[in-house]
Amino acid sequence: MQIIDPSQAAAGSHIAERSRFAHAVDLAVEDLPHDDATLEWWYANGHIRDTEGREYSLFMAIFRTAVEELEDGTYRWGHALTWGLSSLDERRYIAECLVDQDSAEIGLDRLDRGIGPQDERLRKALREVMERGEVPRPDIQLSRPPVSASDRLHLDLDERVFESLGGDRYRLRLHHTELEAGCELIFQLEKPIVLHGDNGVVTGSTLDEMFYYFCPRCSVEGSIVVDGERREIASGSFWYDHEYGRGDDPDDKAWEARWNWISAQFDNGWEMTIYDVFDSDDGSPTDHVALLIDPEGRRHEYREFSFTGDRPWVSARTFQSYPTRWKIDIPEIELSLEATAPFPEQEFVTYITKAPFWEGRVDVRGTFAGRPVTGPGYVERAGFGGVDSLEDFFGAVGDATRRSVRGILPNEPSRDDLLRITADEEHRHYTDSIDPGRFRETVIEPIRGVVDRGGKAWRSYCLLACCDAVGGNSQEYLPWLALPELLHVGSLIVDDVQDDSENRRGGPACHLVHGVPLAINAGNLSYFLPYLAMSTVELTEGQRLEIYDEYFRAVRAGHVGQALDLAGLLPLMATTVDSGDASELKAQVLSTHRLKSAAPAAALARIGAILGGGSRAQMEALGTYHESLGLAFQIMDDVLNLRGFERDLKDRGEDITAGKVTVPIAMAMAELEASQRARVHRALEAHTSDPDELSWVLRTLEDTGVFDRAEAEARQLVEEGWAAVAPLLKPSVHSVHLRAFGSFVLDRHY
Repeated sequence: MQIIDPSQAAAGSHIAERSRFAHAVDLAVEDLPHDDATLEWWYANGHIRDTEGREYSLFMAIFRTAVEELEDGTYRWGHALTWGLSSLDERRYIAECLVDQDSAEIGLDRLDRGIGPQDERLRKALREVMERGEVPRPDIQLSRPPVSASDRLHLDLDERVFESLGGDRYRLRLHHTELEAGCELIFQLEKPIVLHGDNGVVTGSTLDEMFYYFCPRCSVEGSIVVDGERREIASGSFWYDHEYGRGDDPDDKAWEARWNWISAQFDNGWEMTIYDVFDSDDGSPTDHVALLIDPEGRRHEYREFSFTGDRPWVSARTFQSYPTRWKIDIPEIELSLEATAPFPEQEFVTYITKAPFWEGRVDVRGTFAGRPVTGPGYVERAGFGGVDSLEDFFGAVGDATRRSVRGILPNEPSRDDLLRITADEEHRHYTDSIDPGRFRETVIEPIRGVVDRGGKAWRSYCLLACCDAVGGNSQEYLPWLALPELLHVGSLIVDDVQDDSENRRGGPACHLVHGVPLAINAGNLSYFLPYLAMSTVELTEGQRLEIYDEYFRAVRAGHVGQALDLAGLLPLMATTVDSGDASELKAQVLSTHRLKSAAPAAALARIGAILGGGSRAQMEALGTYHESLGLAFQIMDDVLNLRGFERDLKDRGEDITAGKVTVPIAMAMAELEASQRARVHRALEAHTSDPDELSWVLRTLEDTGVFDRAEAEARQLVEEGWAAVAPLLKPSVHSVHLRAFGSFVLDRHY
């Protein structure tokens, strides 16, 4: 391998100086950490087969970031290690992110400077965790300071070691903090070092420039550990690269960049790597290049190419959407490839180092210069996700929920769909004569007409979040998003008939579109359709019984609450008008809300905890928290009904016209004068829609300050509920989101 004189390599501190050495890199110098760079990482990936013929792919990245510039011009450094192991035979992804001991302190400083999630509710929830000196999982803090040698490449993060063994050999030793998984590998460069980008320089959206070199093919030996079993490597190949550069300041803004990247090793002795870098603000491209490396190690650069993804997969943990197939075309060399993920669940979730990203194995095949080529590859898609706005996040949840409902109630039902919805294989004759078009019009469209209008689907999210919060994996339960939505929509359809409501989710109520009889039937059917979501996974008998118990308790409670709501509280209102004592009136309103809204929310949270294998204490505490959320949600709904909803999703004062006694009205009755109480009572009894009378009632209630006090009670409910569950959950991305969601409920305006 050609090298340059180390004194020459060190002479230029600016990245562009490195690019002069286009065909020779002295690894003894360039592999070392660079104190003139504010961002640096060492990266490797590989594809291996063990002696039993089982296949795996593995990646590792160690980051060194300037987090603070000191008075003498040097930097305070932050470190992180991300690594992941993909077991192709088991379709399993094992991943871990390790961060500095003082990452909580660094994170708080970043929040203080406006860096990180921009949603104030998320920032508050994240701050609560980091003020305790913790970081949310899956990020794990190191138990001691990282070790970095000054005379050779030797990086040690809690005995996860990446080091040069001299010459062109490297050792990689990893182990997982909580799982019996890891590796002990030695890889050796088999090809010359190659410069990426423009003669080694990559231009990003928030960095001045990065210097980037790599070796596209390395031999590998050693072993991996999966579930405590050491598995010796029979064959395999690795890829190594190193990148470093300077940003405008040490605020770690590079994490805001967006890029797609691929490496591939072909069976004809060639390798390929492509990157696309995009501006973090407007998404415009800032740099891209495709390189092909021939069997002799020569570099071939192309700027005219396409690198596009499709077949999106949605993560149940973050609701990010990632392509799982990539198409690559370089017409100049007649290269046309597809890179397909053997399984999609290769998302890397982290909160501290950067937003969640997809880093995983792909299988590449296609043609190159008219001849077929195949080979393993790695794809990284980063910077396109992250939760900056809970509104946007729940918008993504809503999209995923509607897709889940469409899986149960498709637009164009087939004969098999009719059978699945109506009966089962043993009773196929039940649907033999049903016309699919008529089925769609009478069964599917009344329900989908409400579902497809939107809604934040927070009940659906909470079910999956509770599964993850207790240590489960919600991905296999993604179809269960339909369960809470169908339960809720069924109640909405029937509720609108019973209340003679005209609007629902920004459109006409179901019964106004399809008629009362079909609407009632659609609402009732919706209560039974969640069974189809439950049937998408295998459950133990114990799980199934517990889930059925929770679900049907929620349905019973909701119907009892609806009966009480329909009966109304006007008789008790009359007593309150005379006495001015509204305590019993308010208690009855809250009881109805608890049955209609809080009990179902609590049941869904407990179902999530059951699916995640949570303890009884966790299950009950999550149920309590979500009962508080459900009750707070309904109190806020009462307030918004009188103050007005965003986008006029409901008519202001609709509850008064319906003759409903709600929390703000009950609270106000304790403060109004007798004549005012009587007039409010008359307005409710008359179901008034008179604009002047409605205006008087709304203004009178507002003047008491009761809206603000009702909101304060809702906030207290949420705080008390969270205080009960927080000690039972490990700090995690999911617990942060559940905490932030409490504020989302309280700040709602829809």
